[in-house]
Amino acid sequence: MEIGEWAMGDVGAPRRVTTHGVTVTSHIADPASLIPRSLGLVPYAVAYEDMRRFTLTRSASTPDELWLLEHPPVYTVGQAGRLEHLLRETAIPVARVDRGGQITFHGPGQLVAYVLLDLRRRGLTVRRLVAALEQAVIDLLAGYRIAGARRPGAPGVYVAGAKIAALGLRVRNGCSYHGLALNVAMDLAPFRDIDPCGYEGLQVTQLADLGVEAPASDVADLLAARVDAALRADGPKA
Repeated sequence: MEIGEWAMGDVGAPRRVTTHGVTVTSHIADPASLIPRSLGLVPYAVAYEDMRRFTLTRSASTPDELWLLEHPPVYTVGQAGRLEHLLRETAIPVARVDRGGQITFHGPGQLVAYVLLDLRRRGLTVRRLVAALEQAVIDLLAGYRIAGARRPGAPGVYVAGAKIAALGLRVRNGCSYHGLALNVAMDLAPFRDIDPCGYEGLQVTQLADLGVEAPASDVADLLAARVDAALRADGPKA
């Protein structure tokens, strides 16, 4: 998993930010504040360009945001990812992107959470951000009486050895983008055409197969609350 940067201004100054056609003006009163945005089904290329633009043009007063969305079917490969992990050609497009990690699949019914954070303002390291995102998913699963777990050396969250949530991040100028993908109620078949996250034979699972009957849009609010709580538990630090 690798790391990688919107520009900076004066903390507390008003900041106009346009995202998906919506412009807001805000101050940073609480450095731990997190604005969730539910964006529905968004083509991957559109979301990718928007979060890169957000990160490259943000200032020190730009509020942190959490984008919650789904994508049409697409494979994404991290900047150092190897295409040998795509086991066969399919009709699903493949996008090379600037996050860390290997290949994964996104599709409708998978909840994607892009974490657009000023890590320096929060006093967060990348390692602690990864741990907070994993904890948010573990806590969400616990609410459904599902035991989620970490796996040493393989970021993400697992249930009985099968991966239910994948993580991949980029950090630029101390600000993060990309984030996590939680399998909720989706077609898992495309995972059979890849080595998920670069691991041969890795099994994947989803909330629907674990007895949870809820669309990704319903799970979004729960995940947003869990991510906010996990980040607040970790910081900000002085």
